[in-house]
Amino acid sequence: MPPTTATLQRPSNVSDALARGRLGVPSVIFFVLSAAAPLTVVAGVVTTGYAVTGVTGIPLAFLVVAAVLALFSVGYVAMARRVENAGAFYAYVSHGLGRPAGVGAAWAALVAYNALQVGLYGAIGAASAPVFGTLFGVEPHWALVALAAWAVVAALGLLRVDVNGLVLAVLLIAEILVIVVFDLGQLGNPAGGAVSLDALTPANLLVPGLGAALVLATTGFVGFESAVVFSEESKDPKRTVPLATYLSIAIIAGVYALSSWTMTVATGPENIAQQAGEQSVGLIFNLAGTHLGGTVVTIGQALFMTSVLAAMISFHNTTARYAFALGRERVLPAAFGRTSPRTGSPRVASLAQSLLGLVVILLYALNGWDPVLQLFYWAGTGGGFGVLLLIAATSIAVIAFFTRHASTENLWRRLVAPGLAAVALVAIIVVAVDNFAILLGVAPDSPLRWGVPAVYPVTALLGVLWGLVLRRARPDVYARIGLGAASTAATLKTATAEPAPAGTGASR
Repeated sequence: MPPTTATLQRPSNVSDALARGRLGVPSVIFFVLSAAAPLTVVAGVVTTGYAVTGVTGIPLAFLVVAAVLALFSVGYVAMARRVENAGAFYAYVSHGLGRPAGVGAAWAALVAYNALQVGLYGAIGAASAPVFGTLFGVEPHWALVALAAWAVVAALGLLRVDVNGLVLAVLLIAEILVIVVFDLGQLGNPAGGAVSLDALTPANLLVPGLGAALVLATTGFVGFESAVVFSEESKDPKRTVPLATYLSIAIIAGVYALSSWTMTVATGPENIAQQAGEQSVGLIFNLAGTHLGGTVVTIGQALFMTSVLAAMISFHNTTARYAFALGRERVLPAAFGRTSPRTGSPRVASLAQSLLGLVVILLYALNGWDPVLQLFYWAGTGGGFGVLLLIAATSIAVIAFFTRHASTENLWRRLVAPGLAAVALVAIIVVAVDNFAILLGVAPDSPLRWGVPAVYPVTALLGVLWGLVLRRARPDVYARIGLGAASTAATLKTATAEPAPAGTGASR
Protein backbone atom coordinates (compact mmCIF):
# COMPACT_ATOMS: atom_id res chain seq x y z
CA MET A 1 0.00 0.00 0.00
CA PRO A 2 1.21 3.54 -0.67
CA PRO A 3 2.43 5.59 2.25
CA THR A 4 -0.06 7.83 3.97
CA THR A 5 0.19 11.58 4.38
CA ALA A 6 1.39 11.04 7.93
CA THR A 7 4.14 8.81 6.64
CA LEU A 8 5.29 11.43 4.16
CA GLN A 9 5.41 14.06 6.90
CA ARG A 10 7.41 11.88 9.29
CA PRO A 11 10.92 13.20 9.87
CA SER A 12 13.70 11.44 8.04
CA ASN A 13 15.34 8.50 9.71
CA VAL A 14 18.67 10.07 8.75
CA SER A 15 19.27 11.93 11.97
CA ASP A 16 22.75 12.93 10.92
CA ALA A 17 25.06 12.06 8.04
CA LEU A 18 28.57 10.79 8.50
CA ALA A 19 31.15 13.57 8.40
CA ARG A 20 32.04 14.38 4.80
CA GLY A 21 35.39 15.10 3.23
CA ARG A 22 37.66 14.01 6.07
CA LEU A 23 39.49 11.07 4.47
CA GLY A 24 41.87 11.11 1.53
CA VAL A 25 43.45 8.12 -0.21
CA PRO A 26 46.25 7.64 2.39
CA SER A 27 43.82 7.66 5.34
CA VAL A 28 41.52 5.09 3.73
CA ILE A 29 44.53 2.89 2.91
CA PHE A 30 45.60 3.06 6.56
CA PHE A 31 42.16 1.82 7.64
CA VAL A 32 42.21 -0.98 5.07
CA LEU A 33 45.76 -2.16 5.75
CA SER A 34 45.26 -1.98 9.52
CA ALA A 35 42.25 -4.29 9.18
CA ALA A 36 44.46 -6.67 7.19
CA ALA A 37 46.96 -6.54 10.14
CA PRO A 38 50.16 -7.29 8.16
CA LEU A 39 52.39 -8.31 11.07
CA THR A 40 49.66 -10.43 12.63
CA VAL A 41 49.18 -12.25 9.32
CA VAL A 42 52.90 -12.68 8.67
CA ALA A 43 53.60 -13.97 12.18
CA GLY A 44 50.39 -15.97 12.59
CA VAL A 45 48.55 -16.87 9.39
CA VAL A 46 51.65 -17.54 7.29
CA THR A 47 53.35 -19.77 9.86
CA THR A 48 50.08 -21.60 10.52
CA GLY A 49 49.65 -22.09 6.79
CA TYR A 50 53.05 -23.69 6.43
CA ALA A 51 52.52 -25.90 9.48
CA VAL A 52 48.98 -27.05 8.64
CA THR A 53 49.19 -27.48 4.87
CA GLY A 54 52.85 -28.32 4.36
CA VAL A 55 52.60 -26.35 1.10
CA THR A 56 55.77 -24.38 0.35
CA GLY A 57 54.04 -22.43 -2.42
CA ILE A 58 52.14 -20.16 -0.03
CA PRO A 59 53.94 -17.01 -1.36
CA LEU A 60 52.48 -17.78 -4.76
CA ALA A 61 49.07 -18.48 -3.17
CA PHE A 62 48.99 -14.88 -1.92
CA LEU A 63 49.64 -13.64 -5.45
CA VAL A 64 46.91 -15.88 -6.90
CA VAL A 65 44.36 -14.68 -4.33
CA ALA A 66 45.42 -11.07 -4.98
CA ALA A 67 44.68 -11.58 -8.69
CA VAL A 68 41.20 -12.95 -7.87
CA LEU A 69 40.43 -10.04 -5.55
CA ALA A 70 41.70 -7.56 -8.12
CA LEU A 71 39.22 -9.06 -10.60
CA PHE A 72 36.47 -8.73 -8.00
CA SER A 73 37.45 -5.11 -7.38
CA VAL A 74 36.92 -4.15 -11.03
CA GLY A 75 33.15 -4.50 -10.69
CA TYR A 76 33.19 -3.52 -7.01
CA VAL A 77 34.66 -0.08 -7.60
CA ALA A 78 32.58 0.39 -10.77
CA MET A 79 29.50 0.01 -8.61
CA ALA A 80 31.03 2.26 -5.94
CA ARG A 81 30.91 5.10 -8.47
CA ARG A 82 27.14 4.70 -8.61
CA VAL A 83 26.26 3.64 -5.07
CA GLU A 84 27.79 5.62 -2.20
CA ASN A 85 26.84 3.92 1.03
CA ALA A 86 28.70 3.03 4.25
CA GLY A 87 26.85 -0.31 4.12
CA ALA A 88 28.96 -1.48 1.14
CA PHE A 89 28.06 -5.20 0.72
CA TYR A 90 24.58 -4.57 2.08
CA ALA A 91 23.93 -1.72 -0.34
CA TYR A 92 25.41 -3.48 -3.36
CA VAL A 93 23.49 -6.70 -2.81
CA SER A 94 20.31 -4.63 -2.29
CA HIS A 95 20.82 -2.88 -5.63
CA GLY A 96 21.83 -6.02 -7.47
CA LEU A 97 19.83 -8.89 -6.00
CA GLY A 98 16.95 -7.10 -4.30
CA ARG A 99 16.20 -5.48 -0.96
CA PRO A 100 15.40 -8.71 0.96
CA ALA A 101 18.72 -10.23 -0.17
CA GLY A 102 20.42 -6.99 0.85
CA VAL A 103 19.04 -7.26 4.38
CA GLY A 104 20.25 -10.86 4.50
CA ALA A 105 23.73 -9.72 3.43
CA ALA A 106 23.65 -6.96 6.04
CA TRP A 107 22.89 -9.35 8.88
CA ALA A 108 25.61 -11.74 7.69
CA ALA A 109 28.07 -8.83 7.48
CA LEU A 110 27.31 -7.75 11.04
CA VAL A 111 28.00 -11.28 12.30
CA ALA A 112 31.23 -11.58 10.28
CA TYR A 113 32.73 -8.21 11.20
CA ASN A 114 31.72 -8.46 14.84
CA ALA A 115 33.35 -11.91 14.99
CA LEU A 116 36.55 -10.50 13.50
CA GLN A 117 36.48 -7.54 15.88
CA VAL A 118 35.77 -9.34 19.16
CA GLY A 119 38.07 -12.21 18.21
CA LEU A 120 41.01 -9.84 18.28
CA TYR A 121 40.46 -9.25 22.01
CA GLY A 122 41.54 -12.85 22.48
CA ALA A 123 44.80 -12.23 20.63
CA ILE A 124 45.94 -9.06 22.35
CA GLY A 125 46.83 -10.88 25.58
CA ALA A 126 49.03 -13.44 23.81
CA ALA A 127 50.64 -10.72 21.71
CA SER A 128 51.45 -8.62 24.77
CA ALA A 129 52.84 -11.41 26.98
CA PRO A 130 56.42 -11.44 25.61
CA VAL A 131 56.52 -7.62 25.59
CA PHE A 132 55.48 -7.26 29.23
CA GLY A 133 57.67 -10.18 30.17
CA THR A 134 60.77 -8.64 28.56
CA LEU A 135 60.21 -5.06 29.65
CA PHE A 136 58.62 -5.49 33.10
CA GLY A 137 59.20 -9.10 34.09
CA VAL A 138 55.48 -9.79 34.48
CA GLU A 139 52.78 -11.25 32.27
CA PRO A 140 49.35 -9.82 33.17
CA HIS A 141 46.18 -11.85 32.71
CA TRP A 142 44.98 -11.65 29.12
CA ALA A 143 41.66 -10.12 30.16
CA LEU A 144 43.35 -7.12 31.81
CA VAL A 145 45.25 -6.36 28.61
CA ALA A 146 42.10 -6.93 26.55
CA LEU A 147 40.12 -4.51 28.75
CA ALA A 148 42.81 -1.84 28.38
CA ALA A 149 42.77 -2.28 24.60
CA TRP A 150 38.96 -2.25 24.66
CA ALA A 151 38.97 1.14 26.44
CA VAL A 152 41.31 2.63 23.83
CA VAL A 153 39.25 1.31 20.92
CA ALA A 154 35.96 2.40 22.50
CA ALA A 155 37.26 5.94 23.07
CA LEU A 156 38.69 6.28 19.56
CA GLY A 157 35.44 5.02 18.07
CA LEU A 158 33.69 8.14 19.35
CA LEU A 159 36.26 10.56 17.92
CA ARG A 160 36.55 12.03 14.44
CA VAL A 161 37.30 9.39 11.82
CA ASP A 162 40.42 11.26 10.68
CA VAL A 163 41.82 11.07 14.24
CA ASN A 164 41.50 7.29 14.03
CA GLY A 165 43.24 7.47 10.66
CA LEU A 166 46.23 9.30 12.16
CA VAL A 167 46.58 6.71 14.94
CA LEU A 168 46.48 3.89 12.41
CA ALA A 169 49.01 5.66 10.18
CA VAL A 170 51.63 5.74 12.95
CA LEU A 171 51.04 2.12 13.98
CA LEU A 172 50.92 0.78 10.43
CA ILE A 173 54.05 2.50 9.12
CA ALA A 174 56.09 1.18 12.06
CA GLU A 175 54.59 -2.28 11.58
CA ILE A 176 55.48 -2.50 7.88
CA LEU A 177 58.97 -1.13 8.50
CA VAL A 178 59.76 -3.90 11.00
CA ILE A 179 58.42 -6.52 8.57
CA VAL A 180 60.77 -5.19 5.88
CA VAL A 181 63.70 -5.26 8.35
CA PHE A 182 62.85 -8.87 9.25
CA ASP A 183 62.65 -9.77 5.54
CA LEU A 184 66.03 -8.22 4.80
CA GLY A 185 67.54 -10.11 7.73
CA GLN A 186 66.16 -13.39 6.38
CA LEU A 187 67.35 -12.69 2.82
CA GLY A 188 70.78 -11.78 4.12
CA ASN A 189 71.11 -15.11 5.93
CA PRO A 190 69.84 -17.81 3.56
CA ALA A 191 69.89 -21.44 4.64
CA GLY A 192 72.75 -23.27 2.94
CA GLY A 193 74.25 -19.97 1.85
CA ALA A 194 72.08 -19.57 -1.28
CA VAL A 195 68.75 -17.79 -1.87
CA SER A 196 66.13 -20.32 -3.01
CA LEU A 197 63.23 -19.42 -5.34
CA ASP A 198 61.48 -22.77 -4.93
CA ALA A 199 58.55 -21.28 -2.98
CA LEU A 200 57.68 -19.09 -5.96
CA THR A 201 57.36 -21.93 -8.47
CA PRO A 202 53.90 -23.24 -9.52
CA ALA A 203 55.00 -26.83 -8.90
CA ASN A 204 55.11 -26.15 -5.15
CA LEU A 205 51.58 -24.70 -5.14
CA LEU A 206 49.80 -27.19 -7.39
CA VAL A 207 49.82 -29.95 -4.77
CA PRO A 208 47.09 -31.73 -2.73
CA GLY A 209 47.06 -28.94 -0.12
CA LEU A 210 46.31 -26.24 -2.73
CA GLY A 211 42.76 -25.56 -1.53
CA ALA A 212 43.69 -25.08 2.12
CA ALA A 213 46.60 -22.83 1.13
CA LEU A 214 44.29 -20.61 -0.94
CA VAL A 215 41.76 -20.37 1.90
CA LEU A 216 44.47 -19.37 4.38
CA ALA A 217 45.85 -16.83 1.92
CA THR A 218 42.36 -15.39 1.43
CA THR A 219 41.94 -14.79 5.18
CA GLY A 220 45.06 -12.61 5.06
CA PHE A 221 43.29 -10.15 2.76
CA VAL A 222 40.15 -9.71 4.87
CA GLY A 223 39.73 -5.97 5.31
CA PHE A 224 40.75 -4.92 1.79
CA GLU A 225 37.07 -4.49 0.88
CA SER A 226 36.47 -1.89 3.60
CA ALA A 227 37.59 1.09 1.47
CA VAL A 228 33.99 1.40 0.26
CA VAL A 229 32.72 1.55 3.85
CA PHE A 230 34.41 4.95 4.21
CA SER A 231 33.15 6.31 0.86
CA GLU A 232 30.70 8.75 2.50
CA GLU A 233 33.54 10.27 4.56
CA SER A 234 36.05 10.44 1.68
CA LYS A 235 37.06 13.72 0.07
CA ASP A 236 36.51 12.41 -3.45
CA PRO A 237 34.85 8.96 -3.30
CA LYS A 238 34.96 8.33 -7.05
CA ARG A 239 38.75 8.70 -6.94
CA THR A 240 39.54 7.67 -3.36
CA VAL A 241 37.74 4.31 -3.27
CA PRO A 242 39.24 2.78 -6.46
CA LEU A 243 42.76 3.97 -5.67
CA ALA A 244 42.62 2.82 -2.06
CA THR A 245 41.20 -0.57 -3.04
CA TYR A 246 43.73 -1.39 -5.76
CA LEU A 247 46.71 0.00 -3.84
CA SER A 248 45.70 -1.93 -0.74
CA ILE A 249 45.52 -5.23 -2.63
CA ALA A 250 48.90 -4.56 -4.23
CA ILE A 251 50.58 -3.60 -0.94
CA ILE A 252 49.07 -6.51 1.00
CA ALA A 253 50.04 -9.02 -1.71
CA GLY A 254 53.57 -7.64 -1.94
CA VAL A 255 54.18 -7.68 1.82
CA TYR A 256 52.71 -11.15 2.36
CA ALA A 257 54.35 -12.80 -0.65
CA LEU A 258 57.75 -11.28 0.16
CA SER A 259 57.62 -12.17 3.86
CA SER A 260 56.37 -15.73 3.37
CA TRP A 261 59.06 -16.30 0.71
CA THR A 262 61.90 -14.91 2.83
CA MET A 263 60.90 -17.30 5.64
CA THR A 264 61.57 -20.22 3.29
CA VAL A 265 64.87 -18.63 2.32
CA ALA A 266 65.99 -18.41 5.95
CA THR A 267 64.89 -21.93 6.93
CA GLY A 268 65.24 -23.69 3.59
CA PRO A 269 62.06 -24.64 1.68
CA GLU A 270 62.38 -28.24 2.78
CA ASN A 271 62.39 -27.23 6.47
CA ILE A 272 59.75 -24.50 6.61
CA ALA A 273 56.76 -26.73 7.47
CA GLN A 274 58.57 -28.49 10.31
CA GLN A 275 59.97 -25.30 11.82
CA ALA A 276 56.64 -23.50 11.53
CA GLY A 277 54.94 -26.40 13.30
CA GLU A 278 57.49 -26.39 16.11
CA GLN A 279 57.80 -22.63 16.63
CA SER A 280 54.38 -21.37 15.46
CA VAL A 281 53.99 -17.58 15.93
CA GLY A 282 57.50 -17.35 17.33
CA LEU A 283 59.17 -18.42 14.06
CA ILE A 284 59.61 -14.98 12.54
CA PHE A 285 60.82 -13.52 15.85
CA ASN A 286 63.24 -16.39 16.45
CA LEU A 287 64.68 -15.91 12.97
CA ALA A 288 65.04 -12.18 13.66
CA GLY A 289 66.71 -12.90 17.01
CA THR A 290 69.29 -15.08 15.29
CA HIS A 291 70.04 -12.61 12.50
CA LEU A 292 69.33 -9.16 13.97
CA GLY A 293 69.65 -9.33 17.75
CA GLY A 294 67.37 -9.16 20.78
CA THR A 295 66.55 -5.45 20.55
CA VAL A 296 65.01 -5.81 17.10
CA VAL A 297 63.01 -8.80 18.33
CA THR A 298 61.61 -6.81 21.25
CA ILE A 299 60.61 -3.99 18.88
CA GLY A 300 58.97 -6.52 16.59
CA GLN A 301 57.05 -8.12 19.44
CA ALA A 302 55.83 -4.71 20.59
CA LEU A 303 54.66 -3.92 17.06
CA PHE A 304 52.96 -7.31 16.89
CA MET A 305 50.91 -6.17 19.87
CA THR A 306 50.12 -2.80 18.26
CA SER A 307 49.27 -4.61 15.02
CA VAL A 308 46.45 -6.37 16.81
CA LEU A 309 45.37 -3.06 18.38
CA ALA A 310 45.36 -1.34 14.97
CA ALA A 311 43.21 -4.12 13.52
CA MET A 312 40.78 -3.67 16.44
CA ILE A 313 40.47 0.04 15.72
CA SER A 314 39.89 -0.54 12.02
CA PHE A 315 37.32 -3.32 12.43
CA HIS A 316 35.53 -1.33 15.14
CA ASN A 317 35.09 1.58 12.72
CA THR A 318 34.00 -0.72 9.90
CA THR A 319 31.47 -2.61 12.02
CA ALA A 320 30.03 0.57 13.53
CA ARG A 321 29.45 2.00 10.04
CA TYR A 322 27.59 -1.10 8.92
CA ALA A 323 25.29 -0.82 11.92
CA PHE A 324 24.92 2.92 11.24
CA ALA A 325 23.90 2.27 7.63
CA LEU A 326 21.22 -0.17 8.77
CA GLY A 327 19.96 2.12 11.52
CA ARG A 328 19.79 5.07 9.13
CA GLU A 329 17.41 3.08 6.94
CA ARG A 330 15.61 1.56 9.97
CA VAL A 331 16.50 -2.00 9.09
CA LEU A 332 17.94 -1.88 12.62
CA PRO A 333 16.43 0.44 15.26
CA ALA A 334 16.71 4.09 14.20
CA ALA A 335 19.02 4.90 17.13
CA PHE A 336 21.86 3.09 15.33
CA GLY A 337 21.62 5.69 12.56
CA ARG A 338 22.48 8.62 14.83
CA THR A 339 25.84 10.33 14.76
CA SER A 340 27.68 12.59 17.14
CA PRO A 341 26.93 16.25 16.30
CA ARG A 342 30.48 17.17 17.35
CA THR A 343 32.59 14.48 15.67
CA GLY A 344 30.29 13.06 12.98
CA SER A 345 31.07 9.51 14.17
CA PRO A 346 28.32 6.83 14.34
CA ARG A 347 27.90 7.27 18.09
CA VAL A 348 25.22 4.74 19.02
CA ALA A 349 26.52 2.05 16.70
CA SER A 350 30.02 2.53 18.08
CA LEU A 351 28.83 2.30 21.69
CA ALA A 352 26.83 -0.84 20.91
CA GLN A 353 29.87 -2.46 19.33
CA SER A 354 31.95 -1.55 22.39
CA LEU A 355 29.33 -3.06 24.70
CA LEU A 356 29.45 -6.32 22.75
CA GLY A 357 33.24 -6.43 23.04
CA LEU A 358 33.07 -5.87 26.80
CA VAL A 359 30.52 -8.64 27.28
CA VAL A 360 32.63 -11.11 25.27
CA ILE A 361 35.83 -10.31 27.21
CA LEU A 362 34.09 -10.73 30.58
CA LEU A 363 32.30 -13.90 29.45
CA TYR A 364 35.52 -15.60 28.38
CA ALA A 365 37.44 -14.40 31.43
CA LEU A 366 34.81 -15.53 33.96
CA ASN A 367 34.42 -18.95 32.34
CA GLY A 368 38.15 -19.53 31.87
CA TRP A 369 37.79 -20.21 28.13
CA ASP A 370 40.88 -20.23 25.93
CA PRO A 371 41.16 -16.70 24.48
CA VAL A 372 43.53 -17.66 21.66
CA LEU A 373 41.94 -20.84 20.30
CA GLN A 374 38.31 -20.43 21.29
CA LEU A 375 38.05 -16.67 20.71
CA PHE A 376 40.73 -15.33 18.39
CA TYR A 377 41.21 -18.36 16.15
CA TRP A 378 37.64 -19.65 15.94
CA ALA A 379 36.01 -16.22 15.69
CA GLY A 380 38.62 -14.98 13.22
CA THR A 381 38.29 -18.02 10.97
CA GLY A 382 34.50 -17.81 11.08
CA GLY A 383 34.50 -14.07 10.42
CA GLY A 384 36.90 -14.41 7.51
CA PHE A 385 34.70 -17.11 5.97
CA GLY A 386 31.68 -14.82 6.30
CA VAL A 387 33.47 -12.02 4.46
CA LEU A 388 34.44 -14.49 1.72
CA LEU A 389 30.74 -15.38 1.27
CA LEU A 390 29.81 -11.71 1.10
CA ILE A 391 32.47 -10.97 -1.52
CA ALA A 392 31.16 -13.80 -3.71
CA ALA A 393 27.55 -12.62 -3.31
CA THR A 394 28.60 -9.07 -4.18
CA SER A 395 30.30 -10.25 -7.39
CA ILE A 396 27.02 -11.79 -8.49
CA ALA A 397 25.11 -8.67 -7.41
CA VAL A 398 27.38 -6.45 -9.53
CA ILE A 399 26.62 -8.53 -12.63
CA ALA A 400 22.89 -8.45 -11.91
CA PHE A 401 22.91 -4.69 -11.33
CA PHE A 402 24.68 -3.82 -14.56
CA THR A 403 22.52 -6.31 -16.49
CA ARG A 404 19.35 -4.46 -15.48
CA HIS A 405 20.55 -0.87 -15.67
CA ALA A 406 21.86 0.98 -18.67
CA SER A 407 25.52 1.66 -18.09
CA THR A 408 28.50 3.39 -19.61
CA GLU A 409 30.74 0.74 -18.03
CA ASN A 410 32.42 -1.51 -20.57
CA LEU A 411 31.86 -5.26 -20.84
CA TRP A 412 35.01 -6.03 -18.83
CA ARG A 413 33.86 -4.02 -15.81
CA ARG A 414 30.21 -4.98 -15.76
CA LEU A 415 30.41 -8.69 -16.66
CA VAL A 416 33.72 -10.37 -17.50
CA ALA A 417 35.83 -9.39 -14.47
CA PRO A 418 33.09 -9.86 -11.82
CA GLY A 419 32.03 -13.11 -13.53
CA LEU A 420 35.53 -14.59 -13.42
CA ALA A 421 35.89 -13.43 -9.82
CA ALA A 422 32.57 -15.04 -8.84
CA VAL A 423 33.59 -18.40 -10.32
CA ALA A 424 36.96 -18.33 -8.54
CA LEU A 425 35.44 -17.22 -5.23
CA VAL A 426 32.76 -19.91 -5.29
CA ALA A 427 35.48 -22.50 -5.94
CA ILE A 428 37.43 -21.26 -2.90
CA ILE A 429 34.25 -21.36 -0.78
CA VAL A 430 33.58 -24.98 -1.77
CA VAL A 431 37.13 -25.92 -0.79
CA ALA A 432 36.78 -23.95 2.47
CA VAL A 433 33.62 -25.81 3.49
CA ASP A 434 35.21 -29.15 2.60
CA ASN A 435 38.25 -28.33 4.77
CA PHE A 436 36.53 -26.49 7.62
CA ALA A 437 37.48 -29.00 10.29
CA ILE A 438 41.14 -28.53 9.32
CA LEU A 439 40.77 -24.74 9.30
CA LEU A 440 39.31 -24.79 12.83
CA GLY A 441 41.68 -27.47 14.08
CA VAL A 442 38.81 -29.69 15.31
CA ALA A 443 37.83 -33.31 14.73
CA PRO A 444 35.83 -34.06 11.55
CA ASP A 445 32.79 -34.98 13.65
CA SER A 446 32.93 -31.82 15.81
CA PRO A 447 29.70 -29.77 15.83
CA LEU A 448 31.81 -26.71 15.00
CA ARG A 449 32.80 -28.28 11.68
CA TRP A 450 29.34 -27.50 10.28
CA GLY A 451 28.06 -25.16 12.96
CA VAL A 452 30.40 -22.25 12.21
CA PRO A 453 29.86 -22.10 8.43
CA ALA A 454 26.12 -22.72 8.89
CA VAL A 455 25.79 -19.51 10.93
CA TYR A 456 25.91 -17.40 7.76
CA PRO A 457 23.20 -19.00 5.59
CA VAL A 458 20.93 -19.18 8.64
CA THR A 459 21.58 -15.53 9.51
CA ALA A 460 21.15 -14.45 5.89
CA LEU A 461 17.86 -16.35 5.63
CA LEU A 462 16.54 -14.64 8.76
CA GLY A 463 17.59 -11.30 7.25
CA VAL A 464 15.77 -12.08 4.00
CA LEU A 465 12.62 -12.97 5.96
CA TRP A 466 12.89 -9.70 7.89
CA GLY A 467 13.20 -7.84 4.59
CA LEU A 468 10.00 -9.50 3.38
CA VAL A 469 8.27 -8.55 6.62
CA LEU A 470 9.32 -4.93 6.08
CA ARG A 471 7.99 -5.00 2.52
CA ARG A 472 4.59 -6.00 3.79
CA ALA A 473 4.36 -4.22 7.16
CA ARG A 474 6.64 -1.17 6.73
CA PRO A 475 6.65 -0.21 3.04
CA ASP A 476 8.07 3.24 3.84
CA VAL A 477 11.12 1.63 5.47
CA TYR A 478 11.39 -1.01 2.75
CA ALA A 479 11.57 1.69 0.08
CA ARG A 480 14.70 3.17 1.67
CA ILE A 481 16.74 -0.04 1.86
CA GLY A 482 20.12 0.38 0.18
CA LEU A 483 19.75 4.10 -0.58
CA GLY A 484 22.18 5.37 2.08
CA ALA A 485 22.24 9.13 2.64
CA ALA A 486 19.71 9.50 -0.20
CA SER A 487 17.14 7.43 1.67
CA THR A 488 15.05 10.48 2.58
CA ALA A 489 14.07 10.76 -1.07
CA ALA A 490 12.35 7.40 -0.77
CA THR A 491 9.64 8.90 1.44
CA LEU A 492 8.37 10.76 -1.63
CA LYS A 493 7.89 7.52 -3.59
CA THR A 494 5.41 4.74 -3.20
CA ALA A 495 6.74 1.85 -1.22
CA THR A 496 6.53 -0.63 -4.11
CA ALA A 497 7.84 1.64 -6.84
CA GLU A 498 11.38 1.24 -8.10
CA PRO A 499 13.61 4.34 -7.82
CA ALA A 500 13.91 5.63 -11.34
CA PRO A 501 17.53 6.73 -11.85
CA ALA A 502 19.89 3.86 -12.62
CA GLY A 503 22.42 3.46 -9.87
CA THR A 504 20.50 5.43 -7.26
CA GLY A 505 17.88 2.95 -6.13
CA ALA A 506 17.90 -0.53 -4.74
CA SER A 507 16.21 -3.27 -6.69
CA ARG A 508 12.93 -4.64 -5.50
